[in-house]
Amino acid sequence: MGPGGLEPTTPTAAIVVFGDHADRAERFVAMLREEGVRRGLIGPRELDRLWDRHVLNSAVLGEEVPRETTVVDVGSGAGLPGVPLAISRPDLDIVLLEPMARRVEWLEEVVDELDLDGVTVVRGRAEEKAVRAQLELADVVTARAVAPLARLAGWCLPLVRESGTLVALKGASAADEIERDRAAVAKAGGGEPRIAQCGTDILDTPTTVVVVERVARQRSGSQRKRSKQKGQRSA
Repeated sequence: MGPGGLEPTTPTAAIVVFGDHADRAERFVAMLREEGVRRGLIGPRELDRLWDRHVLNSAVLGEEVPRETTVVDVGSGAGLPGVPLAISRPDLDIVLLEPMARRVEWLEEVVDELDLDGVTVVRGRAEEKAVRAQLELADVVTARAVAPLARLAGWCLPLVRESGTLVALKGASAADEIERDRAAVAKAGGGEPRIAQCGTDILDTPTTVVVVERVARQRSGSQRKRSKQKGQRSA
């Protein structure tokens, strides 16, 4: 066993990120290593970098998630970033939202195997009306490698309560996406996007995220006029 009772292949950063729940993170990595490629969840080249590129990379975005809040992980897939976030932050209530049946089955197995209280798996897409009706507005919506920022904002921001946030894992293109998609983000109900680096004191390569606050929609002049006329009729 390695430091802190970890397996020899487990990075010591796992203790910092997962604390007393590092064993659950180890089990998740083992499940991905055993089943991930066969079930189409990860590529074979990812097996040697599950910790740094996927699990730790996902968990550190918790730096942008307030305590004891609700989270919807859109397009959860293999469980990234939702499962590492749930392991490192048991104070959160998390919904893993995934449209593909075989991945939903995987996520349900992971939640059961790791005994993740407060985690629910829901099949569906963020843009579906039935899904939006089923889910309560969340404090935070997360997404990883799902879509460009413009589309992501249109899908995810309707799931976020006012003053809540969309936290999207992005790479080196984050600044370019913000510049290109700023107008689309605003149209979807988002404020000014900002870039944050998570895990700077823990990871060799910090996680880059784009954070967008859900702001109150501005009513158009015609909407304000109709509201005023309705009020006058009521009087």
